Amino acid sequence: MSPKSQATGAVEPNIFILSAPSGTGKSTLVRRVIASRASLCLVVSHTTRPPRPGERDGREYHFVDRGSFERMVAEDGFVEWAEVHGNLYGTSRGELMRHLEAGNDVICEIDIQGAAAVRLALPEAVSIFLLPPSWSALEARLRGRRTETDEVVSRRLVNAHRELEQAPEFDYVVVNDDLEEATEDLLAVLRAAPLAQSHQTRTVEVILASRAHSFVGADS
Repeated sequence: MSPKSQATGAVEPNIFILSAPSGTGKSTLVRRVIASRASLCLVVSHTTRPPRPGERDGREYHFVDRGSFERMVAEDGFVEWAEVHGNLYGTSRGELMRHLEAGNDVICEIDIQGAAAVRLALPEAVSIFLLPPSWSALEARLRGRRTETDEVVSRRLVNAHRELEQAPEFDYVVVNDDLEEATEDLLAVLRAAPLAQSHQTRTVEVILASRAHSFVGADS
């Protein structure tokens, strides 16, 4: 039991942001981590891009048309949204809040633009950047998909260079070289985040308040 749960009887749910350039393997890593933590829920993003082979609506993304997406934007339905590689992506405010209100930790698998917006909107969120083991490995992964044109892949590589420069803005950095090790590293971050001083302020206050109360009882 964590110090916070001992002192207050409850643990505040945590918000995690995982971002990476395309081709770094964040979707695979997120699926593995969620399978290991029953209390961790993925906030499935909305997108206007078409599904790739093997993808399923509601699992990798909520696939919607541009009109539906724009209606959600007009209704303030996203915590963040952005246009990336010619397609729209957004994190549903309603889905995020449903998980948090149920007491579950949440992880948002989002692009670098979206991560910056979420950090501004939800400064308590813990941000994690996923790195490829090398530039050549990233390029090989993108070209090996064979689901996009050379023009799209080249654009993704240009964007990846710019995105990698944003890694120092994140709280944690995990390298996805070996999948097993990367999974363990990410799980370690999820375990450590609730122990940060900023998350334990209330615990300290409760302990000090109970000490003061015990002195009052002793004097009476």
